[in-house]
Amino acid sequence: MILNLRGVRESGRIFAVPTYVFIASFILMIGAGMLQGYDQRAVVAPTREAVDAMGVFLILRAFASGCTALTGVEVISNGVSAFKAPQAKNAALTMIAMAAILATLFVGISVLAFQLGVLPKEDETVVSQIARLTFGQGFLYYVIQGATMLILLLAANSAFAGFPRLACILAQDGYMPHQMACLGDRLVFSNGIVILGGLSCLLIVLFRGDTHALIPLYAVGVFLSFTLSQAGMVKRWLTKKGPGWKYKFVINGIGALATATATVIIASTKFMHGAWIVVLLLPLLILMFQGIRSHYISTSEQVALTRNARPPRPRRSLTLIPIGAVNRAVVQAVDYARSQGGDVRALLVDMNREETAVTETRWAQWGCGVNLVVVPALHHSVLRTLIAYIEELLEKDTECWITVLVPEILPARWWQNLLHSQRALLLKAALLFKDRVVLTDVPFQLVR
Repeated sequence: MILNLRGVRESGRIFAVPTYVFIASFILMIGAGMLQGYDQRAVVAPTREAVDAMGVFLILRAFASGCTALTGVEVISNGVSAFKAPQAKNAALTMIAMAAILATLFVGISVLAFQLGVLPKEDETVVSQIARLTFGQGFLYYVIQGATMLILLLAANSAFAGFPRLACILAQDGYMPHQMACLGDRLVFSNGIVILGGLSCLLIVLFRGDTHALIPLYAVGVFLSFTLSQAGMVKRWLTKKGPGWKYKFVINGIGALATATATVIIASTKFMHGAWIVVLLLPLLILMFQGIRSHYISTSEQVALTRNARPPRPRRSLTLIPIGAVNRAVVQAVDYARSQGGDVRALLVDMNREETAVTETRWAQWGCGVNLVVVPALHHSVLRTLIAYIEELLEKDTECWITVLVPEILPARWWQNLLHSQRALLLKAALLFKDRVVLTDVPFQLVR
């Protein structure tokens, strides 16, 4: 998350070195293993026995697990805008190169595993076994292990590169909060990156880092997305057609069918291993997207201006200044209110008759002629009394707008806030969502 927040170019440079080391070291291992020419006859018998013992269900589970190796290419299609011009051409070339590297490494490791008779173990990975048999346990073996560890760590970057851009597209269409489309200081979608980082931490904690539970969760979502995107392209060619649409229709149709098959297999074979969460979560996500979209549509309709109608102008404006004592902060707020003109009143809640009398005397000297309204306390609460008084004024005059001017003392040090009451903050929070009430804060900054 931190690396991606630094910017696309900076994070790309950081991720490039481990990626190139991984590709180079694996190609070296595959080449060395092929040149050594291991005897395949030693492993034919046990491999055939293993295949005979496997049922269809186990084969399907293996297929489902292997499909996860194909994920990641979708990041390029979501991030075409990040490429240099010509963007589409550079993105296509990158995807071709990525597919070629994937095919080379995947097939090469599979062939080596067959030649060496390598089978999965609980205490050692297949890659580790191949590297050990090819290079021994020397320097190159540890290079392979280190490169594998780094590439697995950096594999998460595909989500950090793709999700924020995808969230931006959804936000532009109104299906996610508009903040997801905002660029940060480093020209990256900071909101999407931070949210994804938080959700990733939550998943790791909930699943205790168990990859057997997390990979199905990931694979079902990815292949379902593949299926929907391919099906969407099929619909597009059928409706809009265009040059060469039949060829493209066949390609996308085969892709939709293949990914749909993979989705069904993964969802069924990995259902109890974590895939059920995606099946349950998808309808909830769709409802969330629809709810966000409905809210934005409703908001646009309510705030839209029409040719023959405009919001009614307020016929009367009243400024209220809640006070608890007479001091420089209050006098500063009174001076500001008087400079704005209109009807200005100071508002004092009578919690103690003696203190109220003292305040009235001081107000006569320092109030600058502004009317002071003393309101009897309700339920021994200043906040409830002020809110009740304001609501009463709004109810009596439905065409009146009330500006509540809050004098607020700001301490010089952050810890000094703990020594002051937060009555001004509570008042602003209580009045923030009231119709025809405008809040204005007049700060008085302490210097020590």
